[in-house]
Amino acid sequence: MTPRDRSLMPDYLRLIALFGIVIVNVQFIAFSALHGFTEPAGETFGDDLTLWLVNGLALLKTYGLFSFMFGVGLGFLMRSIERRGLQFGRVYRNRMIGLLLLGLAHGCLFFPGDVLVIYSVTGAILYALRNWPTARLVKLGAALLVLQSAVGFPLLSASPEPPTEIFGYEAAALGQGSFIDAAIFRSIGFAFTLPLFLIVQGTSALGWFCLGLAAMKSGMIDNTAHPLWRRARRVCLLPGLVLSLLGAGIWQWGTATLGAALTIIIAPVATLGYLGLIAAISRPPGPIMARILVAGGSSLSIYLGQSILLSSIFSAYGMGLWNKVDRASATAIALFVTILLFMALIAWRHWFKLGPMEWVLRRITYAGAAAGSR
Repeated sequence: MTPRDRSLMPDYLRLIALFGIVIVNVQFIAFSALHGFTEPAGETFGDDLTLWLVNGLALLKTYGLFSFMFGVGLGFLMRSIERRGLQFGRVYRNRMIGLLLLGLAHGCLFFPGDVLVIYSVTGAILYALRNWPTARLVKLGAALLVLQSAVGFPLLSASPEPPTEIFGYEAAALGQGSFIDAAIFRSIGFAFTLPLFLIVQGTSALGWFCLGLAAMKSGMIDNTAHPLWRRARRVCLLPGLVLSLLGAGIWQWGTATLGAALTIIIAPVATLGYLGLIAAISRPPGPIMARILVAGGSSLSIYLGQSILLSSIFSAYGMGLWNKVDRASATAIALFVTILLFMALIAWRHWFKLGPMEWVLRRITYAGAAAGSR
């Protein structure tokens, strides 16, 4: 199998995950993020329909895909460092520090729902598991996903309702304030929500990290025809999507707590189905798709660019659209912004080997690495 073949599934994974993540994130960028987790947020039937589709098709599933790719990326990094004869521990530590710094800036300035800080913390745990055999990684990954499903909903639903005046502060900062006002509000929100997200999302992320690393070690990520990918499509895809859409529907139009719980519990099943489907469509691309997939390799630049542009579009210091458009329009804007970012990265990657944020992370990752090489 050629290197080109081996890179196909990760490229398609990143592409789909980036579009899925943005349609979830924009619901918390363009509108109030202070309502309770189980509280239906739509104000019109169109809003309800949009949230049903977003929660049913993307919420938690695309973050699972992104986290799975992180585990795969560790495997690729280990392979690269071994070829170059560098000290893996130093390089990996630097990479986690780089993600932490970028995540803190991202969460405080643009989007309090940042995952990079969570990835840096749970990624440090993954380092200790890097030499585990494949079967052991799979068992731990599956156990963590079950644990997240069991504890995630109780923790999220038990979060106290914020005081009424906080909603006024949010509206003033995001709907009327300057960039500094918005950054202060986001920083406070980030500080309060991060501990909970480290437990809930961190448990899930580490589970997918383990499964991604196992897929890399076993060669599954290189073999899109592997029987387990076919089994994931046949066993997980349809039941996962049907139950996830059912849960999202109950969440939006029925008993919200029951629907939210079902949506969380079934998310790993749907994600496994997505992985099987992505394996099936990971075929050699034509010239246009090849350029798109190359741009998708700059996933960090696109992920951060989505938040930077969307927070500017919706906040008062930008276009001032916060809480002024419907959910479908906000979702369409998010998709349009992502397409523009892909177009920009296609042009960028024509001249440069790395995306801008990938270049920054790489500089941090390999700082002093040569001095510690064997």
